[in-house]
Amino acid sequence: MENEPTRTTNNKRISLWVKLKLIKYDYWLIAILILAAFLYAWNIWEAGEANSFYTAAIVSMTKSLKNFWYASFDPAGFITVDKPPVALWFMAISAKIFGVHGWSVVLPSILFGIASVYLVYNLVHKRFGKIPARISAFIMTVTPIVVADSRTNNMDATLIFFLLLSIYFVQKAVFKNQQRYLWIGFSLMGIAFNVKMLQAFMILPALYFYYWIATNIGWKKKLTHLGIATVFLAVFTLIWPLSVDMTNSSSRPYEGGSETNSALELAFGYNGTQRLLGQTTGTGGAFPGMGSSSKKSSKGMTPPNGSTKKSSNSSSNTPPAKPSGSTNSKKSSTNAPTPPNGSKGMQGGPGGSKKGGGAGGAGGGAFSIGTVGPFRLFGLDLGPQISWLLIISILGLISSYFYYRGSRMKKWWSLTPQRKELWLWAGWLVPVYGFFSVASFFHPYYTIMLAPAIAVLGGVGIYTMIKQWKDKSVWSMVLPVAILSTAALQAWYVSQYYSVIAWILLGLGVLVSIPLFVLPWITNNLKSRYAWPIAGIILVMIAPSFWSLTPTLAGESAQIPTAGPSLLQQGGGGMGTNAGGMGGSTNSTLLKYLEKHQGDAEYLFATDDSSTAAPYIISTGKAVMAIGGFNGTDKAITLKQFKKLVKEGKLKYYYSGGKTGGSNTAIVNWIKKNAKKVKLSNSTSATSSITTSTKTTSTKSAPNGSPSNAGGTPPSGSGNAPSNTQGGGMGQAPSGSSKMKKPSKKPSITGTGASKGTAPEGMGGMNGGMGGPGGSSGTLYDLSSIYD
Repeated sequence: MENEPTRTTNNKRISLWVKLKLIKYDYWLIAILILAAFLYAWNIWEAGEANSFYTAAIVSMTKSLKNFWYASFDPAGFITVDKPPVALWFMAISAKIFGVHGWSVVLPSILFGIASVYLVYNLVHKRFGKIPARISAFIMTVTPIVVADSRTNNMDATLIFFLLLSIYFVQKAVFKNQQRYLWIGFSLMGIAFNVKMLQAFMILPALYFYYWIATNIGWKKKLTHLGIATVFLAVFTLIWPLSVDMTNSSSRPYEGGSETNSALELAFGYNGTQRLLGQTTGTGGAFPGMGSSSKKSSKGMTPPNGSTKKSSNSSSNTPPAKPSGSTNSKKSSTNAPTPPNGSKGMQGGPGGSKKGGGAGGAGGGAFSIGTVGPFRLFGLDLGPQISWLLIISILGLISSYFYYRGSRMKKWWSLTPQRKELWLWAGWLVPVYGFFSVASFFHPYYTIMLAPAIAVLGGVGIYTMIKQWKDKSVWSMVLPVAILSTAALQAWYVSQYYSVIAWILLGLGVLVSIPLFVLPWITNNLKSRYAWPIAGIILVMIAPSFWSLTPTLAGESAQIPTAGPSLLQQGGGGMGTNAGGMGGSTNSTLLKYLEKHQGDAEYLFATDDSSTAAPYIISTGKAVMAIGGFNGTDKAITLKQFKKLVKEGKLKYYYSGGKTGGSNTAIVNWIKKNAKKVKLSNSTSATSSITTSTKTTSTKSAPNGSPSNAGGTPPSGSGNAPSNTQGGGMGQAPSGSSKMKKPSKKPSITGTGASKGTAPEGMGGMNGGMGGPGGSSGTLYDLSSIYD
């Protein structure tokens, strides 16, 4: 009797082992997941600070639960980042476990990216089978912007995961006819809202519509189920923003990016309607590269620094100007690289700029989003990141909808189980496509929102198009049309870099398409002719696969994620860690002086914006006050409150990086009128004078061994440089950091006066301040002298 429990336990163990052995693994899926892990994770140890705006917040969030809950940008809890905290929570937990490193803050995005590939497979497999599921998972894996986003600590990879997980549970509610899964699904949609606010709700109508058409219950029960699910949605959507807004403002950080210190206002304003209509508040005006390129819209744009000088960067289709004064100008122009073959490529085409060569693709920069219109997503600004297989997904939707019509249908529009699933993914694709076609304020990497729908409709569509071609149905011509048109579009993208390869790609597309057009009419048996459609599919997968490989090879982890050959040419084409012209750095002489004289002050120093503050927070873990938040335009503190901090000795120094046009001119004018200027030297002595340029350090060296341009020369026309990029990564890991990756070589100490590459007056936002590109010159003020 004593041995009976042991036998039972052993039987259970054997039973579990047998069950594991009986599992039928899809080795194609395993291979795809391994590929995803490689693309998303390889070389991630080169991440440096990743997006330093968020990395600084992660450092701060590991300091206290209060900072963790509110996503405080600085350790003192003065101001938050301009997004909700859910994605940052995972990153902060990772940093707490492994320490603050570039790879540790990016790790959650990598894992969520891989999990999203699996969810795409799972969602497709249930209704359409393994082959469409495998193709869909592969397309998701090699979509260039998915790879780029999954390699950063931006929120987008996390958002996509929660959206797919929400659909997973809603689909499960339909399949199992159990309401609790519907509640979970809508709760997860509420959590997705707290990843990136209203961006998540673009697919919410698709969830409602899908459940309504897919469940086999009466309409009254449907209304009841969806009503209860909406309550769960509301609770999980509002629990965090209401907790912020209902807390006394003196007991929490200022809500960065908002105009009224409100999380709900942030959601529906800066992260809501202003994304659609164009950013006009809280940032000093709209930015070059936003919205339409029409003369009317460009005239109304005010540079974020308040400058009235006309910018050469005013067209939405014109990439930001090349950095001036670069020590390696031929190679460091990340925003407007020259195609390697020196060719202008195949010019023209729909949807935007005719200029090839942009950051990470054929587009041009953080705000190059093409011209408003239905073909914007096919243009050079956005297309090379997301649209390689967009034509196939659209034609695939048409093909699969008619393929899954069912043999007993009375009407052509009648719904089969597969058609109900297609409506779900069409409900994802159409509104998101529509948003990006008309919106005025977003970054190209936001287009990852389209990736799951393109992957699913493309994977299912490829399967059904081949089946229809083999069966010689009335839709058999959709396959060759899809292959030929996609090959032509891809050749246009490729031509911006490799004109010869582009012509080869187009020629092969024509060569493969001809038998696909002809064979159904001249051959009775097409079963042995599968080689042609398979060759066509392989052909159109080659170019996006190469594009998706570029961030991995370049070790890219940028604040503005991109993919494309420019990453390989310049050693980093995004606008962040590996990019030229947008990086942040610490001034080691200044830092040494401030740490020596900080005393009991709560803040190491105050400065205009987060771009200057972020590297110092990461390097020291100490509080640095970004008076105006990310852009320097948040009204987070009044002059009276600022004076009080100074009088109490909590704030002793202010650093001005030459930024103008912020919303805190009263504070800055008071400082300049009353405080003493501090002159720094390498011996850290100080006198009352304007500072000189001092030593700066950056994280990563350029490929030739010289210091990366991320800490170098600002772009020409920098007074109009866009300053409100999403999340605002500031660049390189500062020297002196015990946790972030150190540079292989340090720049030499500059001379007195403004050095070559010094940020000019008027440089704002990301390019402004001491921490900005070449920002080794600025003015330090001693505030403690005011009340002596």
